[in-house]
Amino acid sequence: MEHSVDFPTTSQIPVDLIIWKNPLKLTWAGLTVKDANGNLVFKVQRRSSGCKRRGKRLLVDANNNPVISIHRNAFRGDSEELKDLIFKVKATLHSRLRSELEVFLVGENGKDIIANFEVKGSPLQRSCTIYKGNSIVAQTSAMYKLQKVIVERYRFRLTIYPGIDQNFVVGMIAIFFCGGYNEENVMRCYSCQM
Repeated sequence: MEHSVDFPTTSQIPVDLIIWKNPLKLTWAGLTVKDANGNLVFKVQRRSSGCKRRGKRLLVDANNNPVISIHRNAFRGDSEELKDLIFKVKATLHSRLRSELEVFLVGENGKDIIANFEVKGSPLQRSCTIYKGNSIVAQTSAMYKLQKVIVERYRFRLTIYPGIDQNFVVGMIAIFFCGGYNEENVMRCYSCQM
């Protein structure tokens, strides 16, 4: 039985979360995020059939409340409106072994702010690091067990360092690990939303 807890959006100490991808689902819509005690914190779900765009995902909290709507860009709650745009993503490198994204926070007036964050790593190896300038704000790593030679690829750790919004980080992680994007597709997605 899964338990849910109220989870603060920022913390004064590093926080470890466990990300679990349902190996039976072919998309990242089966993503579940739990705390170190096994309590449900977030889930990434497919949007309802009434959604305008294919591939749309919804990050929900433990109580099933919409936090971020994800489709290359991220919107507040279950919105797709430009006024609710939180951040945009631009792929700067995408290959089977390595991906890099620039994340642009969107100001209140809807204009881009500089590329505040970068996400770099390997979706295949379930590893990435999120940078703000030269500082690491979060990173993922495989879950190794001393007794096991084979690492379970559908479970990995996310460490979020102090002072960063955890909803925002999990939204970036969901976009990074969903794959299937390249710079041309991401830019085309921007133009259809503007």
